[in-house]
Amino acid sequence: MNKAPQPHKPLVTHIYTADPSAHVFEGKIYIYPSHDIDHDGPDNDNGDQYAMEDYRVLSLENFDSPVIDEGQVLHLNDIPWASKQLWAPDAAYKSGTYYLFFPARDHQGIFRIGVATAKSPVGPFVPQPNYIEGSFSIDPAVFVDEDNQAYIYFGGLWGGQLEKWQTGTFEQNAVGPDADAPALGPQVALLSEDMLSLQGESQEISIVHEDGSPILAGDEDRRYFEGPWVHKYKGWYYLSYSTGTTHKLVYAVSRNPMGPYTFKGTILTPVIGWTTHHSIVQFEDRWYLFYHDSSLSGGVNHKRSVKYAELHYNEDGTIQTIDPNK
Repeated sequence: MNKAPQPHKPLVTHIYTADPSAHVFEGKIYIYPSHDIDHDGPDNDNGDQYAMEDYRVLSLENFDSPVIDEGQVLHLNDIPWASKQLWAPDAAYKSGTYYLFFPARDHQGIFRIGVATAKSPVGPFVPQPNYIEGSFSIDPAVFVDEDNQAYIYFGGLWGGQLEKWQTGTFEQNAVGPDADAPALGPQVALLSEDMLSLQGESQEISIVHEDGSPILAGDEDRRYFEGPWVHKYKGWYYLSYSTGTTHKLVYAVSRNPMGPYTFKGTILTPVIGWTTHHSIVQFEDRWYLFYHDSSLSGGVNHKRSVKYAELHYNEDGTIQTIDPNK
């Protein structure tokens, strides 16, 4: 039996987990992580070390209760269009159905985003026979607004192939923008009423400085790399993401869920391991950050563990920076 979670400590230690997508469903906290495989393969910028093959669900009654591993809810072998690498997922609920959105490489080696459905937050999830038409890259995050309109955010550089799609089609040899050019932003699209397709093509989100000038590709402390997440607080939409090479979680805000977003600051300073990935969720009257690091494995980048910390806002709506080492 797992114990109650402690801030900045692994939620579970019997498996490696990463990329936590946390949601409150039916009054409980459910966490949808990726499941790192314990192997000794090589590391590279294409992310071949991240060889995940299935998804599991973790649940919590509250932060005083033990973490429950609800078991496997979807496996690579169940997904007809996917060839490998079930990376960071997200979950959503609408109209009596639970949805699991996930990236994987198709049989041509191109990352796409799929969706699976269930009647319970712990699955099992049944995948659609094909990926979402018009989807690409990695790290889907779904936000259902107060008017019940759902938005999907996605995209990641390098292994996530986002820079390969700058022309609207996949270009294997494409590279990212020059350092003094605007950085690539994540993609956003409206989801259909049944949550299974996009309403039109996705569009790039603009992330800008306070003066409206774009964040540049060379600004690695602020520019987007991967792991988008959107939550809403006091009428503002908060887009948070990983900077990648500088290993920070940062955020920007907007009055429009599709942007543009104005950069505000850092949520989480660097953790042990390469990059980071997160989610932000309100439970009862408090807010929480879920993230991962590689401390449990002694710094092995593809053997990560999900952790959490309480998130605090200042009176002006800015987020207080969290130090994972405290």
